[in-house]
Amino acid sequence: MYCRPDFIADDPIQIPHLFEKQEDREISGLIAATIAWGQRPTIIRNAKQAMALMGNEPHRFVMEHSELDLLDLKSFVHRTFQSEDLVHFVRALRHIYTSHNSLEDVFVDGLAPNSTSMLPALVHFKQTFFSIPHLKRTQKHVADPERGSSAKRLNMFLRWMVRSNDRNVDFGMWNRISPALLSCPLDVHSGRVARQLGLLQRTQDNWKAVQELDAALRCFDPLDPVKYDFALFGMGVNEKA
Repeated sequence: MYCRPDFIADDPIQIPHLFEKQEDREISGLIAATIAWGQRPTIIRNAKQAMALMGNEPHRFVMEHSELDLLDLKSFVHRTFQSEDLVHFVRALRHIYTSHNSLEDVFVDGLAPNSTSMLPALVHFKQTFFSIPHLKRTQKHVADPERGSSAKRLNMFLRWMVRSNDRNVDFGMWNRISPALLSCPLDVHSGRVARQLGLLQRTQDNWKAVQELDAALRCFDPLDPVKYDFALFGMGVNEKA
């Protein structure tokens, strides 16, 4: 009911759908997911503004920007995510594409052959993302599940990149990460519905709650448990379940 193209119109996933080039989708997707808290119309508007400030060519801007070009980002703000945070994202992404070949590589490098979740990959991504000089304040905008964060926005970004695109919603661009490892992007909406359905007992939306919900959803589909995110989130937001 929810995993269909008309889901895109009101969701931040519409931002990477504006682009065809893989790197443009990755960069725009990461930024859109990172600022995905608050009202969805505001998230979408501000994500589009960020893309416009990059000339609507995010990969070219990331790879070719000068320090003078970064001044163009000074007008950006989304709640507590401000221009200096966006500047670090641009610098960190250039470092990743230059030193690690691809954004997918950074997540894959964090996984061991016996990994049963994306936890180590999320930790490795944050370490890599902040391996260049940065403002301490920007670290709060990239989740750390080892410190208890549900990592909702990173898990949503991974869903976009990894899950199959057979319904033209998620992209399925990254084929070296199994969808079976993905976790539900747990937030107030999906968490509330999951508790009402008896899928989740923990009262806090933290990483332990993510693990509990993962276990429940993998009982239904161990190969693609995150497909249920559409229904959990959709019911919570659209139907006030």
